[in-house]
Amino acid sequence: MKIQWKKLIVCVLIPLAVGGLSGFLSRAGTETFRSLNQPPLSPPGWLFPVVWSILYVLMGIASYLVLTSEHPAGNALTAYTVQLIFNFFWPLIFFNLQQYLLAFVFLVVLWGLIAATIVLFGKSSKTAAYLMIPYLLWVTFAGYLNLGIYLLNK
Repeated sequence: MKIQWKKLIVCVLIPLAVGGLSGFLSRAGTETFRSLNQPPLSPPGWLFPVVWSILYVLMGIASYLVLTSEHPAGNALTAYTVQLIFNFFWPLIFFNLQQYLLAFVFLVVLWGLIAATIVLFGKSSKTAAYLMIPYLLWVTFAGYLNLGIYLLNK
């Protein structure tokens, strides 16, 4: 299979742009976040943008594989888009609005959307589905952190 570089670059840039814009819009809330009681296993702050950047690249590659597969599932890319929208809004709810319980509920829905996306991606490309698994695992860990912050700071 020949790589379609323009499509690949666009597919990678889309989640990076979504994440970058969301991060930019929620950056003011990170000061408050640093002052909160953190649950055990909370990673250092510098790790979050590193991990998210890697995950966004993996998501972009996964979406490219589905888009260019011999059996693209249209609803797979729709699910991918919906989960990306939820991904965009979660930091705004958590950091800007400081609505930690609502953010946790939002994250649970995001987790379900990611799981559905993985299943649908798997119908077009097993590799694409596998590339989304680190994202699901990180959101699982983020859910633990989010719930912990809610419980420790209510």
